[in-house]
Formats: sequence, structure tokens, C-alpha cells
Amino acid sequence: MNEVLCLENVTKMFKQKPAVKDVSFSIHKGEVTAILGPNGAGKTTTLSMILGLLKPTAGKIKLFNNEPGTLQARQRTGVMLQEVSIMPGLTINELLMLVRSYYPSPLPLKDLVRLTGLTEKDLKTRTEKLSGGQKRRLNFALALAGNPEFMIFDEPTVGMDITARQHFWETINLMANQGKTIVFSTHYLQEADDNARRILLFKDGGIIAGGTPEQIKTNISKKTVSFCTNSEQSLKLLDHHPEVGQIFRKNNRVYICSDNTDSVLELLFREKIGAYNIQIDNGNLEDAFSRITKENQEAD
Repeated sequence: MNEVLCLENVTKMFKQKPAVKDVSFSIHKGEVTAILGPNGAGKTTTLSMILGLLKPTAGKIKLFNNEPGTLQARQRTGVMLQEVSIMPGLTINELLMLVRSYYPSPLPLKDLVRLTGLTEKDLKTRTEKLSGGQKRRLNFALALAGNPEFMIFDEPTVGMDITARQHFWETINLMANQGKTIVFSTHYLQEADDNARRILLFKDGGIIAGGTPEQIKTNISKKTVSFCTNSEQSLKLLDHHPEVGQIFRKNNRVYICSDNTDSVLELLFREKIGAYNIQIDNGNLEDAFSRITKENQEAD
């Protein structure tokens, strides 16, 4: 695969304090990568350095094998930040036409309208009179205007209603299927689970976990086997098995927490627990996120 972005041992200091510490990763053509982490984890600082808005204190960043912020990199990059100042005095249509003129192969206006959910009424509205929803659609359109190969979205769905959010991710997945490379940050973990093919989890300026959503959930999140049983006494047979973690009851079901659900299933049948209506839950990204950050805090 072609490497689009590469960070090598990148550090960013503010007033002698590290906002980003020795971060290294690469992203290849066609990947959709989510950057997750609590506030102050270094996500936005990292994205700002990738865009050339900030210079790293140490380390190297290459975007399309160029320095971030160079014309060669900017012409191939689209960005949607959380807060953007919009040029006043123009209609949306006029602003989009202006921005499109800066790029050698911009997206046709009709495609921008279709992909971002803009309406004919939106196009005629002056930028200083836009509603919150119109501003988000416009910012999305501005990010796509140059027909970029690489796109960065920083908390893109904040302030969007359910319909707009759904339309946004449909467009993102469409572009990903066309081979576009996409990086986004979000506090909505379900969005990362549903749409990212790779996740980088930041904490205290560094990357503490990475992988596909399934890898992170499988390796880190709390997995459970739940079932119904009419044999309460036989449950005591499970207490001292090493495969069994916490056992608890909820809504007439028994839940067993374990890192090895296959072993628990084997144990249920071996001990003749009389389990029925058995379900396996491999956890979710929110659970994995909580466990990683908690374990990292305890290690500190």
C-alpha cells in the first residue's frame, strides 16, 4: 500500500510541557483511521501538526512525502476543523466557487451539494446568516471542494442532528470506498466503531493502543457469557475455575466475565450447569476505551 502520512518520534512542547510525546505512526492510501482519547490527550495538537498549523518540537512528519503545509501537501488535503471562521459577504455558492478555483481538479458543484446535503436554499444564503446546521454542511463542503486524496475531520459531527450525522458518514464511507484516505477524531465511540478501519487511542500525549475496532474490543474489552439456568446450586461449581472472572445476575440471567469465552462455554457443558439461551458478548469500544485508560492510569 502507498504511504500517505508518516510521523516519526514526534513531540510538541508548550511552555516546557509536552502536549504530544514521541508519537510514531503511518497511514496508507485508503485507510479510515479514528483518533480517540480524552480531552487534553494530544489529538487536536497532532492533527494541527499534520496540517502544518503547528511545527513539531522534535521528530518528523511527512504528508505525501512532503513537509506539512507545503503547496504540494495542501493541494491534496481537505480539512474540517471544529471551529472555522467563514468569510462574510458571500453566499455559500459564491464561497464554494471561490474555494474550488484554488485547486487544479475541484469537485463539481453539483457533487458537493449531493455529498454534503446542501440545498438550493443553502446555496443562496449569505455566510453571515447561516444557521448552525448550514455552517456544518458548508464546512464539510469546503473540506471536499478540492477533491482531496487525504482528509482530516476534527470532531466532525458535533452539532449535527441525527439525519445530518447519518448523511455525513454515508458520504465518508462512499469516499473511503473510492480510495480516499481519511483521519477523524471523535468523542462518539460508536462512530469510530462503525466507520473506522483502524483506531489510535491517545492519552497524555502518547498512543497507548492501536488496531482495528475488532482487535481492540477482542483484546481489551470485558467479554461475557450469559445464560439462563434452573440449577442454582450448580453455579457454585464455577467459582474457583481460573477461566471464570466475575459472576453476577441481571434480569434473570447469569453473567460470567472472562478473557476466554470459549473456555467458559466448554466449562458450562463439562460441569453440566444446565445452561440455556446462551449468549456471548465480546464487549464494545466504550468498554475497551475505559479499561485501557484505567489500566494506563494505574500503571502511572
